[in-house]
Amino acid sequence: YKFNTVITACPHCFHTLSNEYPDFGGNYNVVHHSEFIQQLLDEGRLNPEKSLKKKVTYHDACYLGRHNDIYDAPRNVLGAVLSDESDYIELEQSKSSSFCCGAGGGNMWHEDNRGEMVNNVRMQQIIDSGAEQVVTACSFCMIMLDDAAKGMGKADDMAVQDIAEIIAERL
Repeated sequence: YKFNTVITACPHCFHTLSNEYPDFGGNYNVVHHSEFIQQLLDEGRLNPEKSLKKKVTYHDACYLGRHNDIYDAPRNVLGAVLSDESDYIELEQSKSSSFCCGAGGGNMWHEDNRGEMVNNVRMQQIIDSGAEQVVTACSFCMIMLDDAAKGMGKADDMAVQDIAEIIAERL
């Protein structure tokens, strides 16, 4: 191959390429985009404005955090744009004890009206934290949390974005 690194924006793809493909001969250097962005920040190749002025929290994606122990990179990236570090709110259920967004196991694609939706439970935790914005590093989590905010009538009050969007808006 003519490449030496695979950069993924999806924790599920990151996990599969780095942990499962080697069993089938696919040995690649795989980097999640939050780690790549942190590297670019550390090298001074990205210099975003510290202009995020909302109470913000970070939602840990299951396959990025619990399955691959990547917790610091997304938080460091988010910290690079906060105008006031005290605006960051760490959720009670975070890092290795984070609460799932509800997308896992294919649940993102079916409507199950039995009981409370996992994404709504997680969104309520985020709202209860006092955050005005939630950032994640997984497109599945982003969709699930955005759907929850819309379904709860909170879409105007709760911004949901990917960590890369937060940086791109401030370059």
